[in-house]
Amino acid sequence: MPLADQIRPDTLDDVVGQEHLLGKGKPLRRIIESGHIPNMIFYGPSGIGKTTVARIIASSTNMKLYKLNGTSASTADIKAIIGELGTFASYNGVLLYLDEIQYFNKKQQQSLLEFIEDGSITLIASTTENPYFYVYSAILSRATVFEFKPVSPQETVAAVRRAFDACDSKLGIPLQIEDGVCEAIAFGCGGDVRKAINAVELCALSAQPQEGCSFVSLELARDLSQRSSMRYDRDGDEHYDILSAFQKSIRGSDENAALHYLARLLEAGDLPSACRRLLVTAAEDVGLAYPQAIAIVKACVDSALQVGLPEACLPLAQGVILLCTAPKSNSASTAIWDALADVRSGHTGEIPAHLKDSHYGGAKKMGRGLTYQYPHQFAHHYVEQQYLPDALKDKVYYTFGDNKVEQAAMEYRRMLRRSIGKEEPQEEK
Repeated sequence: MPLADQIRPDTLDDVVGQEHLLGKGKPLRRIIESGHIPNMIFYGPSGIGKTTVARIIASSTNMKLYKLNGTSASTADIKAIIGELGTFASYNGVLLYLDEIQYFNKKQQQSLLEFIEDGSITLIASTTENPYFYVYSAILSRATVFEFKPVSPQETVAAVRRAFDACDSKLGIPLQIEDGVCEAIAFGCGGDVRKAINAVELCALSAQPQEGCSFVSLELARDLSQRSSMRYDRDGDEHYDILSAFQKSIRGSDENAALHYLARLLEAGDLPSACRRLLVTAAEDVGLAYPQAIAIVKACVDSALQVGLPEACLPLAQGVILLCTAPKSNSASTAIWDALADVRSGHTGEIPAHLKDSHYGGAKKMGRGLTYQYPHQFAHHYVEQQYLPDALKDKVYYTFGDNKVEQAAMEYRRMLRRSIGKEEPQEEK
């Protein structure tokens, strides 16, 4: 049995981390101590105590406990549990612990619904994926979601020390541990306690033999826990959370945070996502405040894709810093989103006849293009005429931003309007 399972906590007080749920007076602890267990879903990354807490809950009740894993369980396993309902074995009720519920398809989840509804089955499910994306909505509405968070390095140190102490009694290996080893493993595990304990076990098994003991060096601990602090899944929550934080840091003009998230993307080898997000941010968040930014960022992205990793970090860092320190405007993105909203909701209308294509025989008979005025034949290459459909003729999608570039464009527009004896109605933001 792996060391992590041998030393798994038996009480809530022995669980490291999750103070927001299991601390004195916190909601989940109060629920567990009450003895009345509702349907619950534990959500969070692996190795942070979800299964441990579920086992502690199960041991504190008199209900019949069943354990299933979504990766291996079948519909037949569910039917076998249902078949025991109402028998002497399930007299005090059934507690079903379903690990990795996200791997159950909709039909499998629905098969539990009736029995969760009438209380004959109490469900405790765990998942590493966002339950609001992967768990059937009817199950979600009958359960409470508790989010487990990665354990801090400071909290993990206690588990690492306990694991080293257990090596003497459970593995029979007396160890001499160099200063800083526990902290190095705790910081290298990325909030995953199981991973930290596994690293302890590897250190114990590969320690340098000495007279009467084995020596665990700091170098060995770092070698065995290196790169393990990275949490990244290109199809999971961590992927989208990092991309979200990356763009929001650029939008917020924080180049240090943006570089940090860029480094996490590149260290995970996700060059395409970093490049795509940079191009999107250049258009969405810098936009017309610095129109040249997208061209420069495109050059940085092209350079990064051409040279590949690890050198790709250089042009991408340049692009990130440029966008962070550039003035910001979302006027263009807001304008197209508003226009798309109208189109998607059916607010379109017929194209004015004078704008329709008239380059074919019979177009004039159909009234196409007869009153169109060619702007280049007028002063300043401008003439007033209706371009939007009648139903939207007074619609305004774009509002000039308060940056230098857009303010200059606004003044130019006002000049054009004054040249035909009108004032530009659109006010500055």
